[in-house]
Amino acid sequence: MFERWFLNRRVPLATALTIALAGCATLAPGGLAPGTPIAKARQALFGPSGEYPLPGGGTRLEFRQGSFGKQTFMLDFDKAGLLVSSQQVLTEPNFATIAPGMPEQEVLMRLGHPAHAFGVQWQKLHVWNYRYFGGDCVWFQVSISDATRQVTEAGVGPDPACDAPEGKGL
Repeated sequence: MFERWFLNRRVPLATALTIALAGCATLAPGGLAPGTPIAKARQALFGPSGEYPLPGGGTRLEFRQGSFGKQTFMLDFDKAGLLVSSQQVLTEPNFATIAPGMPEQEVLMRLGHPAHAFGVQWQKLHVWNYRYFGGDCVWFQVSISDATRQVTEAGVGPDPACDAPEGKGL
């Protein structure tokens, strides 16, 4: 009896699973085709985590995702609101472009919002931390002055989640 019930439901279950997985692919920010309208991107992806103006009247949308925030996609739209390009920005080559003196807003536009942030009162700065694939037990850290809102230093540091007891990491 159970075998007949299971076999009768196997095909519909497989079909439903295929449809669900296809839906996930269209929800991935990097999966949108060039020319996609900005309104459709906002709808399909549950809303951006950041929005930045581009030179020439375009718009950049930030979409954070992935376990521990290891992926951030930036989607660039032209002034007509059509997708021109998309990329996953939490990469070592992008981190290499972050330099002392860079404005805080420029860091956000290049890397998006950090996975974790904290203040350092005695130094009068705050530190943004970005996890990324390929950075096992390290994260990219950006120190930003509270007074000038500019980068004071940037580099790789140890990720405290690796030292925490299971389930207690940041």
